Amino acid sequence: MSLFSVLSAADPSPSPTPSETPSPRVPSLQDAQESATNAAGWVEQNWSTWLAIGLRVLLIVVIAAVLRVFVRRAITKLIDRMNRTVQSVDGSALGGLLVNVERRRQRSQAIGSVLRSVASFLIIGTAALMILGTFQINLAPLLASAGVAGVAIGFGARNLVTDFLSGVFMILEDQYGVGDTIDAGVASGEVIEVGLRVTKLRGDGGEIWYVRNGEVKRIGNLSQGWATANVDVTVHAGEDLDKVKATLDEVAEKMSAEEPWNELLWGPIEVLGLDSVLLDSMVVRVTAKTMPGKSLTVERELRWRVKRAFDAADIRIVGGATAPAEEQLADPTAGMAAPSVYANASSPQSAAASPLAPPTPTSTTK
Repeated sequence: MSLFSVLSAADPSPSPTPSETPSPRVPSLQDAQESATNAAGWVEQNWSTWLAIGLRVLLIVVIAAVLRVFVRRAITKLIDRMNRTVQSVDGSALGGLLVNVERRRQRSQAIGSVLRSVASFLIIGTAALMILGTFQINLAPLLASAGVAGVAIGFGARNLVTDFLSGVFMILEDQYGVGDTIDAGVASGEVIEVGLRVTKLRGDGGEIWYVRNGEVKRIGNLSQGWATANVDVTVHAGEDLDKVKATLDEVAEKMSAEEPWNELLWGPIEVLGLDSVLLDSMVVRVTAKTMPGKSLTVERELRWRVKRAFDAADIRIVGGATAPAEEQLADPTAGMAAPSVYANASSPQSAAASPLAPPTPTSTTK
């Protein structure tokens, strides 16, 4: 056997040279059919799961939407029923002043807006969590992050949260409303707008005060119920008390019968009697129950009428009658002390400081 035959038997096919590269494999029709078959099988295996998830999400969305509409309508009907109840109960003049139309409307809008917003937030938030749970998403990290974020926001915006909560409770408890005159401690005036965070007041000078609800520690409502007009009449100590009382009773009876004071007065004008007695004066108190916010008006008119009635009845007020014109007035400088005791020649200091007079010579007779 020759060497060539041995080599040929050992390596029948020559090895490719390094410069040769294998050609890319082109997918055949059979490969495409296999891929399509695998995809169809995967879809066929999971379509029931997808359908169940989709139906569950759709059901959650539909139930949340229907529940949200139902709750919002129920809240609206509840607020309307509250308004009708207030209108039927408060049929008197006092009830109409306690709760006016604008106050009821704004209070109802605020309460309804808060309740509807809270209900929508709860329903939509619960539905969103249920949908995420349907997709098998772990909600524990999300809830933990939301809790931490809520705590951080609560610490950072605690004043805003305090103002909001105070405004909500203020509206729910109906502490004051538009048109009321209140004393909020930090400011006082007429309420022109009530918000969940800020209350706007119109001061006596026309200024507008923006009072944060969280800063109000106490509220004095001057427009609810009734007000009291108190007038202190000061007369001379020597006046006849029966005459003074009769004059005041006449003024009170006449004022109570005239327009428009008979509408502003919710009770008779009463003479309570002596409030104080001094050496040279007496104070008689007159009081009346008035419409809220009208006490100052009634007091001014009552003082005007009392002064005119006292002048007609010749009742002296504190200070006595005016001095007659023919009386000679005293020198206003007569009661003024001299700038110095030495300026008065008859004062002991001036006499002590004067030089001594020489002694007069005396004649002696022998």
